Amino acid sequence: MDPYLRMEVKFDRGISLPGCGVWFDAGRKQKFAVVTHAHSDHAAWHSETVLTPATATLMAVRFGKPRGHVHEMAYHQPFHFAAGQITLLPAGHVLGSAMALLETSGERLLYTGDFKLRQSLTAEPAEVVQADTLILETTFGLPRYRMPPAEAVMAEIIAFCEKALLEKHYPVLLAYSLGKAQELSARLAGSGLRVAVHPSIHKMSRIYEAFGVRLTGYELLRADDNNPKVLIYPPNLRSQLAGIPKTRTAIVSGWALDSRARYQFRCDAAFPLSDHADYDELLACVERVQPKRVFTVHGFVEEFAADLRRRGVEAWALGGGNQLELPLVA
Repeated sequence: MDPYLRMEVKFDRGISLPGCGVWFDAGRKQKFAVVTHAHSDHAAWHSETVLTPATATLMAVRFGKPRGHVHEMAYHQPFHFAAGQITLLPAGHVLGSAMALLETSGERLLYTGDFKLRQSLTAEPAEVVQADTLILETTFGLPRYRMPPAEAVMAEIIAFCEKALLEKHYPVLLAYSLGKAQELSARLAGSGLRVAVHPSIHKMSRIYEAFGVRLTGYELLRADDNNPKVLIYPPNLRSQLAGIPKTRTAIVSGWALDSRARYQFRCDAAFPLSDHADYDELLACVERVQPKRVFTVHGFVEEFAADLRRRGVEAWALGGGNQLELPLVA
């Protein structure tokens, strides 16, 4: 352990920095926390919450009115508090998603949250900066998770939809209502396909548009509309599809890289379009940050940390079987 790095980091349903009094993406209410984006596994209202304006708006719609004091911070605008300052940087994951740069007592710590370095049509491009300590989200932290080009995946998705429509079936693309569904809508624009989205997706898409993201060529799904079209639906609400007589379903997820994905998700097809960093992007992030140490969180934490150690990088898993609590203290 580097004797000059003294910040303590703990993992307990979120990232805790006890010496600074700060939490990142805490799963339960805390006195002071940063929320990196509005997905339910990262978002909660706290006594004091630091987040981007877009994340605040999305959270208010998804989880109800804010409780406590909300600090809406633009990207690159430092938030000063007793222990130092926090700066939010674009993460490339979904609208308003942020990495958090904490600077205190001459040390810099970067928490990525969920992020992606690949180009997105609907999320702000990620910005990675140098830091002494990197806390890295490793959902796809194995070498087999390398995402193919989005353009190639979209060509396959469009072909799937066209074939289903030709055979008088509704093609249903199962995608999360926040993030993936908007990216799909944007990438389907200009395909000539008529696209209708579930009301929960429509609500999120309207917020995207309010924040300047151009989404065209989609409409709100209506029960009385029987014209052939592509449906974008949240996976957790697929039971509602029972009222549609003929469907062909496809899961749109990075997990589609697993050979059994279509069977696990009980779909006709699976397409690997993801809003998370893949294995190569995780390595690229570490290279750009040039940290003195790395802590992995979520996903393949132990495997990716071990991989980094083999590459000569000091790395440890947070939340793994042997790293439940790990202080950054010599």
